[in-house]
Amino acid sequence: MRKKIISICALFAVAVVVMVFCAYRAFYGSAVAERFTVTIDGSQSYNEQVEEIKANISHNIAFALYARRINITRGIEGGRYTFDTGMSVIEVARRLKFGNDGAVRLTINNARTPEILAGKIAAQIDADSVAVVEALRSKELLAELGYESGEALMSIFLPNTYEVYANITPEALIKRMKRESEKFWAQSKRQQQLARLGLTSYEVMTLASIVHEETSYSGEMSRVAGVYVNRLRKGMPLQADPTVKYAVGDPGLKRILYKHLEVESPYNTYQHVGLPPTPICMPDMEVINAVLDYEEHKYYYFCACPEMDGKHNFARTHSEHERNAQAYHRALSKMKIR
Repeated sequence: MRKKIISICALFAVAVVVMVFCAYRAFYGSAVAERFTVTIDGSQSYNEQVEEIKANISHNIAFALYARRINITRGIEGGRYTFDTGMSVIEVARRLKFGNDGAVRLTINNARTPEILAGKIAAQIDADSVAVVEALRSKELLAELGYESGEALMSIFLPNTYEVYANITPEALIKRMKRESEKFWAQSKRQQQLARLGLTSYEVMTLASIVHEETSYSGEMSRVAGVYVNRLRKGMPLQADPTVKYAVGDPGLKRILYKHLEVESPYNTYQHVGLPPTPICMPDMEVINAVLDYEEHKYYYFCACPEMDGKHNFARTHSEHERNAQAYHRALSKMKIR
């Protein structure tokens, strides 16, 4: 009989330990498997407010009990709430009680002009595109940051995803991007790469924007960058077709003709030696790194392959380049691209 009582007590103790472990895990263990954001309407009932949250977390019973304990069942303040991977139900409930964080993940990439960039930013924060454009072109803000135009200001925007408040003002966002840019370029490795190039960070962003428009083939980005570096050092005009397209305002131009080369513009690198005054687009990070790590070689020319496979033929002499160019133009004519 005594052994039976001991066995029952042991089983009970195990059961208690298991229950305590399960309760601890339910309240303190991970409830959020994947980061998510919800927007809560302050006029809705509590059950309506937490419906989406409960669908995205585990341990809903524990959440309900803790929510009642800290009195958020009376209603949650409206706003945007972000819940990070690994948060417990206690952390989720406390986030709801102590106010929304308004955090959003702002992705910035692929923009040719300040207007396009403004549209992409406005779609992700609580500001309209007109307000963002006005900030990008604000003379006061440009003067404060040391830039002459919105196009020049594009150089501070590094393609990436940033966490910001949804209600951040366009001016505050631009200043944040300036700080991010300064932090990026201040790293010792990049300072060494800039010294090797003999260019400023602004000039690298400008050159990278040209390389970005020249090729999408990652295997030759650093080689294309090397061609332009060679031409810059020799004092040769870059003769970059993307800058001509930018000058004439037609990025989709299929064939560069002599009339395009005669367009008077500081962006026409057939007529003006050196880099154009501003970047012609926002280059991808892959391209920025390719310019920083440019390939050292003796090529001064390159031309798209007649196979139209996105690759280029490289040449050391003008006569060799002419042969490559003729083959490419024959291919264009055959395809009736004029």
